[in-house]
Amino acid sequence: MQRTHGAAVFADPDVNDGQQPDRQIERGGPAERQELRTEFSFVLPRGYVDQDGTVHKDGVMRLATARDELLPLYDARVQENSAYTTVVLLGRVITSLGTLAAVTSAVVENMFASDVAFLQDFYRRINAEGHTRIAVTCPECSHRFTADLAGGRLGES
Repeated sequence: MQRTHGAAVFADPDVNDGQQPDRQIERGGPAERQELRTEFSFVLPRGYVDQDGTVHKDGVMRLATARDELLPLYDARVQENSAYTTVVLLGRVITSLGTLAAVTSAVVENMFASDVAFLQDFYRRINAEGHTRIAVTCPECSHRFTADLAGGRLGES
């Protein structure tokens, strides 16, 4: 990779038709640089209830790595039942939930099914789509709007 005045220069493979040399495109200049967001806050619909009866709703999920998706395949529980992949994977990428010291697959196992479904969708959105917004239609008035699955509350921006 060449550097030109602090910005990266890349060859554009779509422009080369075999008759012209690769065109150079400058990317990553000061106006184009963005910080990569790797952690996303969420609020569970129901919440995880621990052994003391405390409900934990606010959490943080990080982006998954290839390792996160590969390691569950070696887990004996996953080898016995592939549906367990979700439990192991979520236990790896949820970095915090309420005041729990750690989030493990045992915690995910004991969550309400609706919360696990929410977390599966949240995982897919941040890892595949890169955002936490969802299109919603009001069942009362049919008004369409977007909501943020990351748990933003009214009045927050």
